[in-house]
Amino acid sequence: MSIEAILFYLIAISAITSALLMVLQKNPVKSVLFMIVNFFCLAVIYLLLHAQFIAIVQILVYAGAIMVLFLFVIMLLNLGNESLLKEKYNYKRTIAYILSGIILLELIIGISIPLNNSPAQISADAVKFGSVESIGAELFQNYLLPFEAVSVLLLAAIVGVVVLAKKRK
Repeated sequence: MSIEAILFYLIAISAITSALLMVLQKNPVKSVLFMIVNFFCLAVIYLLLHAQFIAIVQILVYAGAIMVLFLFVIMLLNLGNESLLKEKYNYKRTIAYILSGIILLELIIGISIPLNNSPAQISADAVKFGSVESIGAELFQNYLLPFEAVSVLLLAAIVGVVVLAKKRK
């Protein structure tokens, strides 16, 4: 077994462990922190699959912006009084158990049925497909005008927000 395969299995196990700990935590802040660990594990898995752009986007967007948003929402909710969060009949838990069982059954079936006996090979085109260079070339060749139009639209929105904010004072 290669070092990449060993590293992949270690990161996959840590991703599964952090996902389980995220769900099983009673403290929502600790749950969010385990979710950040899970996002970083996914970014490393993307790097092992030679998808550098997706790994960087995973870290910047999810582990950065989305998790800050989650933490702000948790702090604004003020989840100190847990008695207000209790439900009388918890049908959602029953549905969650049923869906978890179905997903577990699908995973067991998917792992137990071999697709083919040949080892997985990543072609040169697949390695190049997820790289930052190929995504940048695709953006410049085919999507330059829409990209610039969106940037001008965002700039106009920022200027509009600044003008509206100054009028209120």
